[in-house]
Amino acid sequence: MTDTILVPGGRDVRATLDESDDATDAVVVACPPHPQHGGHRGDARLSAVSDAVRANGIDCLRFDYGEWDEGYGERVDTRNAVAWANERYDHVGLFGFSFGGAMALLTAADGVDIDAVSALGPAARLAADLDVTDVFDQIHVPVQVVYGTRDDIADWRPVVGCATEYHQSTVEFAADHFFVGQTEKVAAAVTEFLVPNLSPVE
Repeated sequence: MTDTILVPGGRDVRATLDESDDATDAVVVACPPHPQHGGHRGDARLSAVSDAVRANGIDCLRFDYGEWDEGYGERVDTRNAVAWANERYDHVGLFGFSFGGAMALLTAADGVDIDAVSALGPAARLAADLDVTDVFDQIHVPVQVVYGTRDDIADWRPVVGCATEYHQSTVEFAADHFFVGQTEKVAAAVTEFLVPNLSPVE
């Protein structure tokens, strides 16, 4: 683990780089849940995914968004975190939980240089012009959508519908929005998807 990283881009975006024990050319950029509801880079689901990918020789960059900006600045923050990763790694994956799942998918649709994106319990729509379903067809990398069937917080169903329509991966858990008691299983599912797509150096 490194000290706090300041992600360039004009907003106060801070991150932690969790490094694997082995040298690697791959990293996962992890987007936290809604910052106005306590979301931050120390979220248990982000930490579990970080632990799991690092055990497979991939680093993980967990970041906090800058000052709240209704989803727009946070999308910029995500792009900037990916740009930071691209300057240092050959292979970059995106992961996000809840609000962060929407951020990951929206950013993937922007055409950033990533190899794959995984969204856990993603929100489908943050604003009229921040709707994942409107841009899902613009994502040109492998996508995984992981969701809990008892999730009554995030409107994940439209995103799962898009993933099914475009023959992307979906993983179902009998879980609530927070995947209580199943964090490690969720992290394993995300890792099983991301690792082959990132193709790290052996």
